[in-house]
Amino acid sequence: MTDLDPEFNSQVQRLHQLTVCARWLLVLFCWVSFGSFGIWGLRPEISLWLENFTWAAVRYGLYFNRPATFCVTLCIGITVAVLVWQSRNIIQGISPRERWRLEQQVKKILASGPRHPLWKWVCKSQLRF
Repeated sequence: MTDLDPEFNSQVQRLHQLTVCARWLLVLFCWVSFGSFGIWGLRPEISLWLENFTWAAVRYGLYFNRPATFCVTLCIGITVAVLVWQSRNIIQGISPRERWRLEQQVKKILASGPRHPLWKWVCKSQLRF
């Protein structure tokens, strides 16, 4: 299996697409769980910010509601990390190290066969119904 094998390259591409979807699902899960908890915890401060926005009010609201601040900050951090990662992949392409890691993972999936949980999504064309 070399770089010239179009089937292997398409499997690597499908695994990369699956990785992208999994990362965005993680972001969605974080916003639905932690983000909603954090925003719910900050709702009195948000109403204060909507009435009179000052940086002192933002600092006060975030400083004295640490669990809610942590949840919202975690969600923002994960979202920005996935955005930067995907933007880098779009602009510069997949790095050689990442490509090598994906290739190794596809080889493991092919070696384990249909028992692997990702077999259906990565090796679509090899399935016969």
